[in-house]
Amino acid sequence: MRYPLVSVILPTFNRAWTLKDAIDSVLFQDYPNIELIIIDDGSEDNTQELLCTYKNKIMVLTQGNSGVSAARNVGIKTSRGEFIALLDSDDAWDKRKISCQVGFFKQNPEALICQTEEIWIRNGKRVNPKVKHKKPSGMIFEPSLKLCLVSPSAVMMRRQLFEIKGYFDEDFTICEDYDLWLRVSSTLPIFLIDKPYTIKRGGHKDQLSNFHSQDKFRIHSLLNLIRSNNLTQDQTAEAKRVLKKKCIIYGNGCIKRGRKKEGDYYLGIGQSVKMSG
Repeated sequence: MRYPLVSVILPTFNRAWTLKDAIDSVLFQDYPNIELIIIDDGSEDNTQELLCTYKNKIMVLTQGNSGVSAARNVGIKTSRGEFIALLDSDDAWDKRKISCQVGFFKQNPEALICQTEEIWIRNGKRVNPKVKHKKPSGMIFEPSLKLCLVSPSAVMMRRQLFEIKGYFDEDFTICEDYDLWLRVSSTLPIFLIDKPYTIKRGGHKDQLSNFHSQDKFRIHSLLNLIRSNNLTQDQTAEAKRVLKKKCIIYGNGCIKRGRKKEGDYYLGIGQSVKMSG
């Protein structure tokens, strides 16, 4: 098929103020075969009123507030596309984004997932990512342990990726992407297209990362990954090293903020990590 169907999964919760830009950036793509699935995760603002203005241009799924992982998962399972792209409701795309990634997959039939470069906007102003945020390409498991180097809004994947690696873990309030990309990158390359076709916006007050500690969720992701016994010996050793460091930082941070019981718990996890065997 010349233009295989691409399913775009867009979860939203009380983001009517920015949602229109995200939707329009999908509808204005220069690629002709897209289904846009929007999952309203229990919004209480005027999201539904906005969505009604698009009529049959979009598919809308509505659920009680269950979190971004559950919203994405139901959208993916409902979708019909050969390819799946994710978009957060506060981000947007260059009109060439989808056609560029489909073209990449046609040229690289063995690839299962790729992402584009990004333009970062913070509080309405463009900023330059730090060196530590530089995206590698290929087998990126080890550098991805420290922090998430894959952006949901920048990726596209073949549908079978989820059959191989599973879906987003719905127990994760945040860092659900970090968790999935580690499972993926442990055995599969994640390719980078060096074109800034994703606009990543941040700095607003309702970002989930403002309300939850990312390291706490990353610790649990690393624990799950190590206990799965799906890593190589070298990968396990590096995952344990990063886990130990994160436990020390997070545990000491809890104690400093008066949460001694929680801090002692995470310091205990760090102390119990055996670096070999």
